Amino acid sequence: MSTWVARSRAFLSETVSEVKKATFPAKDELISTTIVVLVTSAIFAVFLWVADIGINWVMSGVFGR
Repeated sequence: MSTWVARSRAFLSETVSEVKKATFPAKDELISTTIVVLVTSAIFAVFLWVADIGINWVMSGVFGR
């Protein structure tokens, strides 16, 4: 049981050490990357919507529905 406790303490200590090394983005970098993600998501959403309509149209023509 003591090895489990010792390993848990070591793990938590290493985790805290790694979190202290982490760098966080500045506000302007965070905003710009968020905008990139939103625009990219919108572009993919429109592409998938158009592809879905196209596939639906083709399948309707093939199966006559």
